[in-house]
Amino acid sequence: MGTEDDPFDLLVVGGGINGVGVARDAVGRGLSVVLCEKGDLSEGTSSRSGKYIHGGLRYLEYYEFRLVREALIEREVVLDVAPHLAKPLRLILVHSPEQRPRWLIRLGLFLYDHLGGRKRIPASRAVNLQSEWPDGLIRSEFQSGFAYWDVWIDDARLVVLNAVDAARRGAEILTRTELSDARRQGELWCANLCDIETGDRRKVHARAIFNGAGPWVEKVLSSVDKVKSGSSVRLVKGSHIILPKWWTGDNGFVLQAPDKRIIFVNPYFEGLALVGTTDVPFDGRPEDVKIDQGEIDYLLGILNTYFTRKLRGSDILHSYSGVRPLFNDDDDKSASAVTRDYTFELDTGDKGARSGSQEDTSSRDKAPLLSAFGGKLTTYRKLAEHALDHLAPFFPKMMPAWTEGASLPGGDFSGWASSEWAVSFRQSNPWLPEGLAEHYVLCYGTDTAQMLAGASCPADLGAHFGGLFYEVEARWLLDREWARTADDMLVRRTKHGLFLTDDEKASVETWLTGIRGAA
Repeated sequence: MGTEDDPFDLLVVGGGINGVGVARDAVGRGLSVVLCEKGDLSEGTSSRSGKYIHGGLRYLEYYEFRLVREALIEREVVLDVAPHLAKPLRLILVHSPEQRPRWLIRLGLFLYDHLGGRKRIPASRAVNLQSEWPDGLIRSEFQSGFAYWDVWIDDARLVVLNAVDAARRGAEILTRTELSDARRQGELWCANLCDIETGDRRKVHARAIFNGAGPWVEKVLSSVDKVKSGSSVRLVKGSHIILPKWWTGDNGFVLQAPDKRIIFVNPYFEGLALVGTTDVPFDGRPEDVKIDQGEIDYLLGILNTYFTRKLRGSDILHSYSGVRPLFNDDDDKSASAVTRDYTFELDTGDKGARSGSQEDTSSRDKAPLLSAFGGKLTTYRKLAEHALDHLAPFFPKMMPAWTEGASLPGGDFSGWASSEWAVSFRQSNPWLPEGLAEHYVLCYGTDTAQMLAGASCPADLGAHFGGLFYEVEARWLLDREWARTADDMLVRRTKHGLFLTDDEKASVETWLTGIRGAA
């Protein structure tokens, strides 16, 4: 498939959340799909988020009611289709008398509770901070706050599992494969793809292209012959820091900053805390993004405004930064005020590129190029549905939307809660080392049983690299999830890298070298 005589229906460019979401939705509607990603799945922005599926409480201040409503609805959908990856998280919004007034926060939370048809998420309520944390966790000048709920998720695994499901349904997923160029050839696209590692080239024909390259969306457009874009993205850097967790309990905190932004402080895996994010204009290469000292000082300054414990740069264990590609609707807006909503631009050759609603059928005979600008992790599934709505006139036999109730791989617990399934699995496999069953279920859900098929004792797990990382999981990632490097395994598909020593990480790379040599 992919030849001029047997073209793909859709070439998807970009292996972040929007690209894999479109690929999964499209193949499930009966289209033949190939996806190319120049790096690893979720290597860019999609693995460097705040790990939230959320409505975006602060977006209400910018009257983004449509976006917030859609995101709140999607919050419930993700809990249903990926219960092993997603879990509700109680957040404490600390009220600062110098920031937003109480009535405004209460109004915002009322809207947040009611805009999205809340089903599984508790309602917000007021809390007395000093009564709830009598140990002096929070500085005494902050007496009151509000408890509300959002959803925590492993963002990189959300990306990978969408790709896994797309592949299981027939899509071809090509990682470390870059789109070199593309041109229209009659009613088709002729695209040249290049394997980044080997330099091998492949020519692919497709009836349509979806450009979901995120921060690289304009670069992709520049590689396509005779396409001019009328839209642009505004790149904004967001950085997070990881520290040892300094409070008890499973809740997170929301802190108001002097610049009217809000900072999230969340539990992050075993014994860690995740703090972020910043909003800094960025004009460099997205591949080179990293946190700077100004961002570190900004985040630590906000933490030390609210918490009694003095946190310093020496407390930071890790950090990461990502580049958010926001739709540039107004150059004069601050980075925080730029919309997080998404928009599309459709190019059909004869009429050029345009934004707006679904394409008219008069251009069906032209090979379409649809580009996505902006978007959030939370709304990726709706973005995919809307993208295919734009492409529907070119594919009259395309089947209807289907993803709302369709579990992601490992997410079908057949009426069990994921935690109940995990307990049952642990009881059925008492030989597993402490904490391992919980880790496997968190990452792989019901697919854990398949990954451990035939294993009945610790020796069956294979080599032990350190922590909770064993060879059986590494082989699963190689064989089923397109992992090729230690970072693919330790940073994105799992978070083992947070807990392994440098020598243990090196042992993973040594093992991979042996696997490659034997191939």
